Amino acid sequence: MQSRGMSAPADVADPTPVVHILHDNAEWLPPLVAALDAAGVPHREHLLDGSSFDLSAEPPAGVFWSRLSGSAHTRGRATAKEVARATLRWAERHGRRTINGSGVVELEVSKVAQYLALAQAGFDVPATTAVFGTADLKARAREQKLPFITKHNQGGKGLGVRRFDDLESFDAYVDGPDFEVPVDGITLLQEFLQAEEPFTTRVEFVGGRFVYAVRVDTSAGSFELCPADACVVPDGADPATFAPFAIRSSVTASHPLVQRLESFVAQQGIEVAGIEFIETADGRVVPYDVNTNTNYNPDVERSSSVSAAATLAGWLGWVLSSEG
Repeated sequence: MQSRGMSAPADVADPTPVVHILHDNAEWLPPLVAALDAAGVPHREHLLDGSSFDLSAEPPAGVFWSRLSGSAHTRGRATAKEVARATLRWAERHGRRTINGSGVVELEVSKVAQYLALAQAGFDVPATTAVFGTADLKARAREQKLPFITKHNQGGKGLGVRRFDDLESFDAYVDGPDFEVPVDGITLLQEFLQAEEPFTTRVEFVGGRFVYAVRVDTSAGSFELCPADACVVPDGADPATFAPFAIRSSVTASHPLVQRLESFVAQQGIEVAGIEFIETADGRVVPYDVNTNTNYNPDVERSSSVSAAATLAGWLGWVLSSEG
């Protein structure tokens, strides 16, 4: 496999097993790389862009960990998901161990796939209509209960997420210059879930097991809830005091929803994930986002008795040694 800054022959010929990090955003890696270094886990980064490999050649030794993000196209890497799909299938074909492999990639890049999988597993999911292109958008919007939201099927970063309280403003949005065209052409019309309190919860899993739950303050009204330290502070927020992420100690491994989510990730072959859910004003508990490329908030990491990054590094080291 050829990665930017490395030659294909050196990679393929190298017999030393390492954790191969397939990624589309180097800015998210430093905390994870630091944890891997601290744990003594050998690793190599592969940017999901501009790479090549011979299908018949043996992949380099080690474990392939996918950190593909659904928002890769917003950073100029529109083909990242195809590179990830091909690379993971190549690795799997040759018997390499993959983490969040080719099947999981489909969940990362499709909220339709996420909602269908969650619903099949018996979870309460947001009522959602998938609209392909724009021809049916206005007609389908008239089937929605007001207010409703839009979002992109291949999302992340709150892509395309807007709230509409009336159909006139929605029509103007669809017809106007501010309409956000989804990269895959699929816009989702979704019921607006009114939280009982202004926060959502993000549950982190490593090796398919619960690590901790994070309370995400949504009182500012933003739909962009990236936890990584590399993410931009919202307009108007003071970087010195902006801290919307905190440990939610009341959600533990024994929480009924956490136990159900552990079963879900096992069924789906997801080994590393951050799954978000909302508790609504009318008493529902609704998972609404499955992040198979997850980041850990530095404030949470500092305050938690358990570090997700260290847990992940230790688990990756165990997986790598198990494959040796």
